[in-house]
Amino acid sequence: MPKIVDPEERRQAVAAAVLRVIGRDGLEKASLRNVADEAGLAIGSVRHYVTDQADLMTLALRELGRRVDRRIHAHAERLLDPDADIDRRAGTEDLLAELLPLDRTRHEEAVLWLAFTTAARTRPELRARADALHAGMHTLVVRVLSEWQRVGGLPDAVAVEVEALRLSALLDGLALQVVLQPAHVTPDDARRVLRRHLDALRAGF
Repeated sequence: MPKIVDPEERRQAVAAAVLRVIGRDGLEKASLRNVADEAGLAIGSVRHYVTDQADLMTLALRELGRRVDRRIHAHAERLLDPDADIDRRAGTEDLLAELLPLDRTRHEEAVLWLAFTTAARTRPELRARADALHAGMHTLVVRVLSEWQRVGGLPDAVAVEVEALRLSALLDGLALQVVLQPAHVTPDDARRVLRRHLDALRAGF
């Protein structure tokens, strides 16, 4: 009997192959042929799920977002539960740390995110998806900070929308430096900076 192929599994396998090629060789090397070879598939099988490289990039960026969202979801559920008896300062740090290259998995994701967001400046098919991911994360951080403030963990004077933007800039800067300047900024350095920032935020600075 012919093997039954799960379309969603195959689509994710193709997306994973794209991400491996980009992480290893750069976004410009993620052609249909190279991705098919990486996935161990015929190029016709890849074309069953994408029509061109633009489709391929969109598929891969969606998969990258899905991976990060899956990890963040557990943190967010606890932090957004108004009845949760948790340390919201520590929980917020753990959630935001998922966006920093603190281990091999997150480092690989940071490299990929930098590649995609840089390319999105001139590639409309990536811009829309990258903007949506950024907006979704901003909304989540605003909700987390708002809940923290509601239960008294942050001073009333803290401007949540502004602080969410400041956190985004801090995380982006730290990720960039850990990836591009690993001899000068380590994962431990990044975690310490994030922790210090949240402590200052809690104190109203």
